[in-house]
This record gives sequence, structure tokens and C-alpha cells, in this order.
Amino acid sequence: MITLDTLRLMLVDGILAAIAAIGFAVLSNPPRKAVLVSAFLAAIGHSLRFFLIQSGMEISLASLTAATAIGLLSIVFARLIHCPAEVFAFPSLLPMIPGMYAYRTILSLIKFIQSPDSNLNQGYFMDFFQNGITTIFILFALVVGAALPILLFPKHSYSVTRKY
Repeated sequence: MITLDTLRLMLVDGILAAIAAIGFAVLSNPPRKAVLVSAFLAAIGHSLRFFLIQSGMEISLASLTAATAIGLLSIVFARLIHCPAEVFAFPSLLPMIPGMYAYRTILSLIKFIQSPDSNLNQGYFMDFFQNGITTIFILFALVVGAALPILLFPKHSYSVTRKY
């Protein structure tokens, strides 16, 4: 059940993801409409992932679901705006990169290397593998989720027809 507090948190999460997506999209200098669509898709995808995680789904599966939604929606907007779907999809996915898990992976590795205590080393080593594998699975889910719709519907995602 969605509470008012969950909706508020989803809205804040979506707004922050949209701001990040705008920054990432502007780097590739797309048309203005594409920047707004990237922000919209990032907000939808990140909010969906947040909701699924709050509902009890594992973060990798939630990321796969959200990335697939972004991939499918990017195909729809590609037809409407006459831009390739990748222009929308990739900047929208970047706010979902698992930075905290990657940071914890490297931090655990550094602590493992620096610690002389073998009892602590075992915990650092376990943290390193747990966070590292989580990072890899999330990244894999994002890539597969975004690429699968584009590969399944190549006619719709690559057809750029402009009407003059």
C-alpha cells in the first residue's frame, strides 16, 4: 500500500533524478526536447525503482525493471520527437548508477589491505565481495534493461524520420 509519505519520497526522488539527468543529458548536446524527455524518464525510472525497493524487491531486480521501463518509454518518445532512443535512455539511467555500492567496495578493499588484524580482514573481504557483486549486478541490470527494448524493437528505436 502506498502511503502519503511514500508518495512524497517518490516525488522528491524523481525530482532529484530529473535534475541529475538534465546535467548528464546536456553534456551530449541533444535537442532541447530530448533533455526534457530525459529528465521525465529519469524521474519515472528512479521513482519506480524507489517504490519497488520500498515494497521489498531486491535492488538489482528493481533496477532491471526500472531500466526496462525507461527503455520502453524511450522508444515511444523516439517516435514522437524523431530522435534515437539512446538520446533519452542513457542520460536517464545515469542517476541509477550504484555509486554508494562502488564506494563501499573500494573502501572495503582499502581497509582489507591496510588492516593487520586477520579477524577484521575477513569482514572487510566479505564486504568487498558483497558490495562488488551488488555493484556488478545493478550495472548489468541497467544495461540489459535499457538495451533489451531497443534491441527488440529496432525499427521503432532507430527510425528517425523528419518531416520538413
